Amino acid sequence: MSSGRDPVRVVLADDELLLRTALSALLPLDGLIQVVGHASNGNEAVASTLEHEPDVLVIDLEMPGTDGLQAVARILAERPAQRVLMLTRHARPGVLRRALDLGVLGFMSKASDPEDIADAVERVHAGQRWIAHDVLEAAMADDSPLTAREVDVLRETREGYSVRDIARRLHLAPGTVRNYLSSAMQKTSAGTRHDAARVAHERDWL
Repeated sequence: MSSGRDPVRVVLADDELLLRTALSALLPLDGLIQVVGHASNGNEAVASTLEHEPDVLVIDLEMPGTDGLQAVARILAERPAQRVLMLTRHARPGVLRRALDLGVLGFMSKASDPEDIADAVERVHAGQRWIAHDVLEAAMADDSPLTAREVDVLRETREGYSVRDIARRLHLAPGTVRNYLSSAMQKTSAGTRHDAARVAHERDWL
């Protein structure tokens, strides 16, 4: 089938080879999508997207090392207009909000039918926001008591940074970072900032 227009150029980033291979074969079937690049991790996703400059980046949220959100943040810093469709196997509470804050337009479950993913690619390419119903339901169940800044400092804590390093990375005073960490420790009933980060991660608040 031909639409009389150029196909949507897509980079696929997913650490699951089987799924990446399947989508690479199925998405272009109707001639409306062309897969121009692949990536198996976040760093490769950044490199492939900057190299191929696709119309839409289709990227897995959960990848080893640099995850989908971190990769998208790096990509959008270089290409602010990049259209992004994010896939996830687990629609964790709080993730949707962070993705939308970054500028992600689409969010789909990896269990979605390939035809639905292709439709979402088309919508995102057109500049429409598209969030799958199951992902939206999970996002509405977000019961995290943490503020955005508390999430930021706990995420940096999980990466192993010291209070002084966190302050420098987030452009905050060390005393402010300690205040955020103290508040997060109270909300998670944790004795240390590292325990607070662990509890928040286990509850899908990060």
